[in-house]
Amino acid sequence: MLIGIGTSDDAGVYKISDELALIQTVDFFTPIVDNPFDFGRIAAANALSDVYAMGGVPKTAMNLVAFPLEKLGGEVLREVLLGGIAILKEAETVVLGGHSIEDDEFKYGLSVTGFVHPKKILANQGLKNGDCLILTKPIGTGIINTAIKGGLASESTVKMAVQIMAALNKYAAKVMIDFPITACTDITGFGLLGHIAEMIFGTNIGVKIDSSLVPILPETFDFASMGLVPSGSHRNRKFRQNMVNLKSNVTPVMRDILFDPQTSGGLLIGCPEDQSQSLVNRMIDNGVEHAAIIGQVYDNAKGIIFVE
Repeated sequence: MLIGIGTSDDAGVYKISDELALIQTVDFFTPIVDNPFDFGRIAAANALSDVYAMGGVPKTAMNLVAFPLEKLGGEVLREVLLGGIAILKEAETVVLGGHSIEDDEFKYGLSVTGFVHPKKILANQGLKNGDCLILTKPIGTGIINTAIKGGLASESTVKMAVQIMAALNKYAAKVMIDFPITACTDITGFGLLGHIAEMIFGTNIGVKIDSSLVPILPETFDFASMGLVPSGSHRNRKFRQNMVNLKSNVTPVMRDILFDPQTSGGLLIGCPEDQSQSLVNRMIDNGVEHAAIIGQVYDNAKGIIFVE
């Protein structure tokens, strides 16, 4: 075992030979959008993301389904699975089968196995002094999904949120293999600041985040100002508040957005400063249009995130 549960990494890694290690991960959740096909796409992209975050390539997947058949009917399940298959095809990942049970609450996801060279694994810790932090997708999906449930999100915002959540991190991962990446993770349930905290917890380094540079989905500010903030955001903040130093200009609304739990979020990448802009430019040229430098790493900061 090269990476297990002890480091809060995105997936486990097991060495097969000097040239090959297996990345294994699993993820599933309840529906977050009304359209079954879109839900399948989002769930599949989310499950695959951990492999990309570890520097690997997904190869096989197994469906995981808990489904109230009498309540929702077989056509809904069929559309969800077709959505998942569409994303898996885009990822060039083979579906080997899976497992299903009847359940009162619908849940769908996948277990995924990927390949990586044992010497090219990316872990969530490893940031170095002077590194820049690069985020590849806008945040705000937790708040937007809360607004969707309340019927308040506009059609255009729903469409963009679905597009962002269903987008594979494959294309960002393909670009970053050509750069000297020091650490990487993907942004999911702990929110942006929560996952940054995992990257520096127990170390002597700190991070400064410029909140004005963080890409954020349209209408997120409006909905957060209305109080449409998921409970997970508050739990994330309470859990990591001793690691976060907010400047006076950072509003409570922005704070909630930075802790907003994400579904199928982007990659957060550490890269030496002298190559970070080239990395962002390459990503944008390859369709990762929201990629942006959002902060920098500092030594002797004792695991603190400074937000301005």
